[in-house]
Amino acid sequence: MLLDLDQGRLWVFLVGLGLFALLEALWPAGRRLGPRGPRWLRHGMLAAVNTVLMRSLVFVPLLLWMVWLEEQGWGLVRAVGLVGAPELIFSVLVLDAFDYFWHRANHRVPFLWRFHKIHHSDRALDVTTALRFHPGELLLSGIAKALWLAALGPTPVAWFLFEALVSASAQFHHADLRLAPRLERALRWLWVTPAFHGAHHLVDRCWGDRNFSTLVPVWDWLFRSYAAPPGPLDERGEPRAFGLPEGRSHADRPLALLLGPFRGLNQSGMRHVGPLQRSQQ
Repeated sequence: MLLDLDQGRLWVFLVGLGLFALLEALWPAGRRLGPRGPRWLRHGMLAAVNTVLMRSLVFVPLLLWMVWLEEQGWGLVRAVGLVGAPELIFSVLVLDAFDYFWHRANHRVPFLWRFHKIHHSDRALDVTTALRFHPGELLLSGIAKALWLAALGPTPVAWFLFEALVSASAQFHHADLRLAPRLERALRWLWVTPAFHGAHHLVDRCWGDRNFSTLVPVWDWLFRSYAAPPGPLDERGEPRAFGLPEGRSHADRPLALLLGPFRGLNQSGMRHVGPLQRSQQ
């Protein structure tokens, strides 16, 4: 059953990647720089490395961990006896809340930021940005997810549903996709949209340290990290820039992406400008 669920998640990933690549080609928002080919090659190679490592170092251990937890009867879901649709909805929402706090921690804890900044160093946004994660970040997130599983104890169906939704949502809200303004504003109340998450990637860190939600935006409202996405042009009438304030020239070097977390912050050229530093500038 678990392998069947994993195959379903893989199909969600592949279909979503193709669908959003097609949609952003038809209705681009202008958030991508240069031709598609180099971005697909660079991010595709990174995704291939991540897939090999995750399948061997994270996926199998998490499956065994999930089976053991079920045998032991651990987790909040099992303690309160939730089953069926209520369990699916509750588990997905709680896991999404966990993901919100994990994402926020990746911006606040310097060690975690060293890995997460690789994702934020992208100077443009399209569906391939959803593939741009350092292997170290994914390994660390695997450890965090093991703790989530122990605390919540979701069913395998709920877990794989959450993982599939995260995959599809990440592809959607990173896509270089232009939605009608009215649709964008309406959808933003229910689901994280390209404009909502695009603000999180802006060079201007007054937005870059906001909008951490992955699936539903309610967590940013509840925990006061929501910022209304700005328009596509800045006060000078120029397109808003994406990426990090510093080190943008290093963003497209594959070796720099992999080695960045292991160098000094100044050497990596990807130093984070957080809230405290902003207030002093």
